Amino acid sequence: MELSTLSLRVRALSVLRGLLSNPLVAAYAGALQALSLDPASFADRYGTLCATLFACGNPSRTVLDAVHFDVNPMTDTIDAPAPTLLYAATHDIEVLNALLALDGASLKNAAAAALGAPALRTLPDFPAAEPLPFADGAALAGYYRAEGYGFFAQSSAFAMQDDGTTVPVLHPDGVRLHDLPGYARQKEQILRNTRAFLAGRDANNILLYGDKGTGKSSTVKAVVNEYADRGLKIIEMSPRHITCFPHLFAETLRSPFHFIVFLDDLSFSREDDNFAALKAFIEGGLAGKPENLVIYATSNRRHLIRESMADRQGDDVRVRDTLETVTSLSDRFGLEITFSVPDKDEYLYIVEQLAAESGIDLPRDQLHLLAERFALRRNGRSPRTARQFISQQLADQYEK
Repeated sequence: MELSTLSLRVRALSVLRGLLSNPLVAAYAGALQALSLDPASFADRYGTLCATLFACGNPSRTVLDAVHFDVNPMTDTIDAPAPTLLYAATHDIEVLNALLALDGASLKNAAAAALGAPALRTLPDFPAAEPLPFADGAALAGYYRAEGYGFFAQSSAFAMQDDGTTVPVLHPDGVRLHDLPGYARQKEQILRNTRAFLAGRDANNILLYGDKGTGKSSTVKAVVNEYADRGLKIIEMSPRHITCFPHLFAETLRSPFHFIVFLDDLSFSREDDNFAALKAFIEGGLAGKPENLVIYATSNRRHLIRESMADRQGDDVRVRDTLETVTSLSDRFGLEITFSVPDKDEYLYIVEQLAAESGIDLPRDQLHLLAERFALRRNGRSPRTARQFISQQLADQYEK
């Protein structure tokens, strides 16, 4: 493709027009436009292109990510894009692949000839990049259907910031269910609910409550990792961000993915605005939550709100009203799953499983004795204590 023609076609991107703001695509376009300017302008824009290419490391991956994370007329009509849309998308993909096929020598030689400046041939070089994994609009539509699209395609995990924006977690916790021995019944309940959610069937919001260190939070993250390849995402929110739910609902409503909103260590000191807002969002508010979103919350408190003895004193009507208020939020979670401190046998089973995974080779009786002693010195038996015990054993082995 002639470079002057390519320069014009870049400007005519339509379905993927949002990519014109991508730094790499913009740098390619700037260098091509400079072929009709002067040697200094070309050198400046060519240098910008080289710097952008060197910084991104993998130009093909950079452009593919830009296409993947884009929201455009095709993603808006992904079930049945019009023929004219598919044709326009084919044009855009041809343009992007032509840009990736450019190499420094070809671009410099064209500039030297067009601008009468042989010195431009001495500028740095860069190689051509691999093409995108699709060549036309129909293939792009298939890619979007298989891989998803938009902002939430960037990661399997996201976190809400204090300003209400959601950002991708670049290195999410990779814990898997096989890393969490014990609590088989509780895990199966969560898995069954999550599978129903992914299948588009009725699914419940879940409250995981119980003693600290029992693996509630890790279990939620592990479940997401089990089904990340099916488009399951997790968005972690602090309880103080609960009033941001309407904005989050708007962001996720049209996304092709399924979302677990994760409220970790949820509790309230009183019936404040966040408490009332969460009740409304779960059930009973005017604006329903999207069908592709459920809430999984963890708490050390069954009723999520701290009670005092004063709350349980007074006449019968007052006490009943107080208790109804206290239970009104937890009762709106359709599924409540208890994570209790393990008994001795389950604790030692967890220790044995973790020891086997870590390669700790101790006689069973000795392993049990050391694990029990460790639990007595710590905060008692729990999966967290078991994992800390194994970490200490590994450190002791390393020292030896």
